Amino acid sequence: MSSFASDNYSGAAPEILAAIAAANVGHQVSYGRDEYTERLQGVFRAHFGDTARAYPVINGTGANVIALQAATDRWGAVICAGTAHITVDEGGAPEKVAGLKLLPVPTTHGKLTVDDIAREAWGFDDEHRARPQVVSLSQSTELGTVYTAAEIRAIADVAHGHGMRVHLDGARLANAAAHLGEPLRAFTTDAGVDILSFGGTKNGMLLGEAVVVLDPELDRGLDRLRKSSMQLVSKMRFVSAQFLALLDGDLWLRNAGHANAMATRLADRMRDLPGVEISHPVQANAVFVRLPEAALAELHGRFAFYDWPTGPARWMTSFDTTPDDVDQLAGAARAAVTSIRHSNREQGLAMARRKVTRAGG
Repeated sequence: MSSFASDNYSGAAPEILAAIAAANVGHQVSYGRDEYTERLQGVFRAHFGDTARAYPVINGTGANVIALQAATDRWGAVICAGTAHITVDEGGAPEKVAGLKLLPVPTTHGKLTVDDIAREAWGFDDEHRARPQVVSLSQSTELGTVYTAAEIRAIADVAHGHGMRVHLDGARLANAAAHLGEPLRAFTTDAGVDILSFGGTKNGMLLGEAVVVLDPELDRGLDRLRKSSMQLVSKMRFVSAQFLALLDGDLWLRNAGHANAMATRLADRMRDLPGVEISHPVQANAVFVRLPEAALAELHGRFAFYDWPTGPARWMTSFDTTPDDVDQLAGAARAAVTSIRHSNREQGLAMARRKVTRAGG
């Protein structure tokens, strides 16, 4: 079965597996004091600037929880999109583990705007309200859209003007870079982002993400936050070696660019089909498509994908999605929709004939 359910469904890139095997030689000091993790700092600084410091962790929820803890007090709140992973898909972990309050805001296509933020950026000195301290953005968003550097800069200026920090959930940050055609720092460090979660698992790694601190003021105690959040990897060399393989070269960009291209290919093959709607701009590796219910039911028998809570189906592509995979899904979808339209037309003609017959009788 071809899978378009999630880029988490994919395996690991061959280069990543080779890096793990190469790191599996001899002994290294544990808990991040190995040579791979030391080298990794220079690689992250090359991408994000001289002040950047990376903390490898196990998974994306852990990275987000640690980053938000670093940027908030115990009475703090985080403004985010209503579709944000931190409020929809993390089982309440930011609130339960970090002890903060999430303030989700309805958005268009999953992207916060300055006006959206203004709806919750108030009550900073009201003891009856959790104090907004962070604006959290997803890049790319959960709906497959991408913020430009200018959009992030505008949000950061407003957030910093209120004394708030900017966190970026970058589970698919590489896909955003591939879409924008810009270096990672252009829409993070240079745009005013203070701290981010950097994703590796969705872009070809076996496991592992990283908390990347861009503002050194947020680095105080982050190593202890990582430990107390149960995200300190003992044999960290195997996570860091993967990041080195991904980032010390262009593998990260090739993988993400391919995934994006496959999503664009898939959307292009569906756009001219009557009765089919692409619900959100296709800017990364996600296609949200509305199809007749009968067509969706038929496709579920052949392909893995999710029906999104807001209505459309979500088709995700990954670094190992092939053009043939895309064409099979698109062809099956077109055939299902065409068959249903033909069947509905025949039923309509049959009903019309029966009405004429009754009228003539």
